[in-house]
Amino acid sequence: MRYFFLLLFSISLHSIELTPSPSNASVYFLSPANEESISGKVKVRFGLENFGVAPAGIQIENTGHHHLIIDADLPSLNLPIPADDNYVHFGKGQTEVELELSKGTHTLQLLLGDFRHIPHDPPIYSKRIEVYVD
Repeated sequence: MRYFFLLLFSISLHSIELTPSPSNASVYFLSPANEESISGKVKVRFGLENFGVAPAGIQIENTGHHHLIIDADLPSLNLPIPADDNYVHFGKGQTEVELELSKGTHTLQLLLGDFRHIPHDPPIYSKRIEVYVD
């Protein structure tokens, strides 16, 4: 019975319908700048073009919410975005955050998720940037 459930769950994950997005939508960093050196906390501000922001759980066409990827690669683009120290969710519709990162080099990337935390089709993600924390 357990294997039957796992098979059904696996099939259902592959059949998730992705929320459409316009091809001209984009997400980017307002701050920090790529290769910026920062002392102390890092204020990250998200920019969005040709798309809107709505909290998780609320299904409104042409909207999503931000996810900040820290020191990790893009996740699978047809499954819910993980939630941990490397994949930070902004499900209330936030467009900025102040982070305390350890000293050294870090990568940051933005990925929009739909009301279910699943990337859109086509996915909307930023270029990956590097920041240096003193």
